[in-house]
Amino acid sequence: MSRPLALEAFQVSSTTPDLGVDLFVQVPAGWRLASGEALPDPVFQARLYGPADAPLVIVAGGISASRLVWSPDGAGWWGEVVAPGAGVDLNRRRVLAFDFAPLKDARLAVTTDDQARLVELALDALGVETVHAFVGASYGGMVGLALAARSPERLERLCVISAAHRPSAMGQAWRGVQRRVFELARDAGRAEEGLALARELAMTTYRSAEEFDARFDRALDAEGLSQIDRYLIARGRAYAKAMAPERWWSLSRSIDSHAVEPEAVTVPTTLIASTSDRLTPLSDMAELASRLPDLIRFAEIRSLYGHDAFLKDAAALNPILKACLDA
Repeated sequence: MSRPLALEAFQVSSTTPDLGVDLFVQVPAGWRLASGEALPDPVFQARLYGPADAPLVIVAGGISASRLVWSPDGAGWWGEVVAPGAGVDLNRRRVLAFDFAPLKDARLAVTTDDQARLVELALDALGVETVHAFVGASYGGMVGLALAARSPERLERLCVISAAHRPSAMGQAWRGVQRRVFELARDAGRAEEGLALARELAMTTYRSAEEFDARFDRALDAEGLSQIDRYLIARGRAYAKAMAPERWWSLSRSIDSHAVEPEAVTVPTTLIASTSDRLTPLSDMAELASRLPDLIRFAEIRSLYGHDAFLKDAAALNPILKACLDA
């Protein structure tokens, strides 16, 4: 069970209650990644939202997600799912969101298990033995599976969206090309442009072909670019300004090194899959479902948005998440 949160164990920063409370967990001296590398970050950054006496739920998303999961001005990355009255109801749940390591622009062999170990540091510092739930989507779902496998006693329930026990073969192929595109540009002194191109390619894997068919006019303009080109270029440039290049490389590689034995995940688990997801195909999640010792529910949502359904289809996700957290 959760004990009262021992905030005095942290460096704490609070702006307004609505924006949550930032927690800066000290990483112990000598702490190492599974690779043996030292983590360059002195702290693990997290943020708490919601009533202090409510059941604690950990929330994590894709590699671009952060501890800013919700904000009243709409700036949070999952504000339609984690919000007052939403699937993860901030009126009834205490939410812990966090920033994935590394925080610095560093190239590291960081694993999903390493991320889970950092989450454990935060729980230890908070004085929390067991959390009500871990809700993870995409990379965050992989971290949730890793935490459930290594420390099942710390989770009462797990909800995994668009993530499996291993990366798909095609997803691994696409990410490998993205990293090599980035490396080619970086070695030419154009790292930001390389990251932008890698992100352009990534965007074509996050969404479905049906969405692109319905959304974009394929006619070329005077510069020889289509609406699709303009959209991808804009997304790539925006991402390169928001994500540190070597940090992105580390997290991309972390996805491809992810491996969890489903039989080791003994926590009661709900799985949610998008039928149009090509990065984490339905077949991979079905295999995970068939091997989990305590599967509560395997829900399929029909979405136009592919892997990004967890970001775009809150209406479909919220009732499933409510059921998972209320079980």
